[in-house]
Amino acid sequence: MLAILITRKGGPEVLELREIPTPTPASGEVLIRVKAAGLNRSDVYSRTSRSYGSADPAIPGLEVSGTIAACGPGTQRWAPGDEVCALVSGGGYAEYVAVAGGQCLPIPDGWSLEEAASLPETVNTVWDNAFRTGHLKPGENFLVHGGSSGIGATAIQLASAMQIPVYTTAGTDEKCRWCESLGATRAVNYKTQDFEAALKDVAFDLVLDMTGGDYTIKNLHLLRMDGRLVYISAMRGKDAQIDIREIMEKRITITGSMLKPRDTAYKTRLAAEIEAQVWPLIAKGAIKPLVYKTFPLEQAAAAQQLMESSEHRGKILLRVS
Repeated sequence: MLAILITRKGGPEVLELREIPTPTPASGEVLIRVKAAGLNRSDVYSRTSRSYGSADPAIPGLEVSGTIAACGPGTQRWAPGDEVCALVSGGGYAEYVAVAGGQCLPIPDGWSLEEAASLPETVNTVWDNAFRTGHLKPGENFLVHGGSSGIGATAIQLASAMQIPVYTTAGTDEKCRWCESLGATRAVNYKTQDFEAALKDVAFDLVLDMTGGDYTIKNLHLLRMDGRLVYISAMRGKDAQIDIREIMEKRITITGSMLKPRDTAYKTRLAAEIEAQVWPLIAKGAIKPLVYKTFPLEQAAAAQQLMESSEHRGKILLRVS
């Protein structure tokens, strides 16, 4: 099969299209013939965060859609020919990927097979962190940074569908208006406004943050008593100053997570919960496909360059087959 490999640490140019053996599904796994793969910031981090040698190249990609080509022993729900989307732990930039059957979800009604590649990572991340860990519920105020990203756009749409006021930040006025068109109560251009000052009259129950760094102290100021701050990345830096006394006085909970390292059992439970809770909302049109641009597999480097530029709104996809 053809796959994109990270051949060494570096820029997008280290991504190479190569012919490698097609994986064989193990017990409980299915082999997906990939139609499309979604891009995520984690893919860029994988390329830039560690060194790769000739003996250990890696295939990036955390979400795919496609058709099941084969099933390993013990697979119960799925059969060859079924169309699915799936959260994977890497390997998505390829013609085939093997994944635990429990991490697969059916294609939502009204979505194309290709569009569905934009769902698994974003929906799993938002549901796991905002609703499971962050305990977000109707009647609470919600702030998500990076509203024009795939994660941000999903969070806005999902919260809005559940009648939760959601606020966000984005890097241009155009992106802010786009976020508001998705259901955000207000979007703040963080390049022209201090979001803390702009939102100081809103007492937030939950902040979902992918920025870290100097945003941390501002997030704490905006949280109300018993507020929660959940981290899913640290694009503005992993180091931050906090006021411990403010955390104590407000009884603020600070936590975070990485979904990629979670085991199969956890991801299987998460997928089942999402199918029961989120898929019906998608079927009603609460979450719409927000694909910004699709590249052919061999142009993975150009796709990642676009992601790093932050010019996009919504998801970037690779069309594999």
